[in-house]
Amino acid sequence: MKSSNIGGQAVLEGIMMRNGATYSVAVRKPDGEIAVEVKQYKNNVKWEKLTKIPFVRGIFNFIDSLALGMKTLMYSASFWEDDETENAAMTEEEAKKKGKQEELIMTVTMIVSVILALGIFMVLPYFISGLFSGVVKSRFLKTVIEAVVRIGLFVAYILLISRMKDIQRVFMYHGAEHKCINCIEHGLDLTVDNVRASSRQHKRCGTSFLFFVLLVSIVVCFFITVESPLLRVLLRIALLPVIAGISYELIKLAGSSENPVIALLSKPGMALQNLTTKEPEDDMIEVAIRAVEAVFDWKQYQAETFGENAHDIA
Repeated sequence: MKSSNIGGQAVLEGIMMRNGATYSVAVRKPDGEIAVEVKQYKNNVKWEKLTKIPFVRGIFNFIDSLALGMKTLMYSASFWEDDETENAAMTEEEAKKKGKQEELIMTVTMIVSVILALGIFMVLPYFISGLFSGVVKSRFLKTVIEAVVRIGLFVAYILLISRMKDIQRVFMYHGAEHKCINCIEHGLDLTVDNVRASSRQHKRCGTSFLFFVLLVSIVVCFFITVESPLLRVLLRIALLPVIAGISYELIKLAGSSENPVIALLSKPGMALQNLTTKEPEDDMIEVAIRAVEAVFDWKQYQAETFGENAHDIA
């Protein structure tokens, strides 16, 4: 299997798919039609060269992914607003003003989300593990306890949000996205039947990336030996770019390697995808196929990768 290097994410009633600097967003509108938008994503010029450097590129690619993810999520949500008639009647100046307001909201939301994630998944586990200081003296065991708490909080968070009806549908679209990529990368024609029969687990998934972040943080945090609790917390936050950089290289390697060690390390993240992806309905698969075909020539990819071995299992 050769990586197609395409990836994406689920949005509200749709899929965002990215291929290099080009991305598409396909959304099932309330009237049942599929709206597809294709755009070019421009990296921040100041750090464009940095996105090519191993162990550094992961930090900036992660930031870009967050920004693009929020942007496309807000775009998909615009189809489900109650004031569509009002939006249609807006002047160009009013539309620009609203666009700037939405961009500001997106930026603030992203910053707040990152801060909350740091607090819940990086700082809180440290303080919870500190409650065992009276009975656990080993630094290694304290690190293990912190790791278990961190992973437990992450799984609990996924289980909690998965109970929301809207999130359940997002997870179904997430499954459709994975199935489409797996369908292509295993030499199958991109049809609804073939996509439905494909796996909803993929090694390059963001869920697996987050698990690698948790895994790498365990190793990195073990080497924080300062005595001051405040410094320990600050170092955990300061080392997050390092953790993200290493995790990015691992997920990138996992997506293109059949190395048994990498495959073993990928298994927990793949298992977690059973929580963040659900089996999609056929109309969701149709949306995912439209998103893929808008930015990726899967027929050419299969011809170059599989030649005559590309096939249809339907």
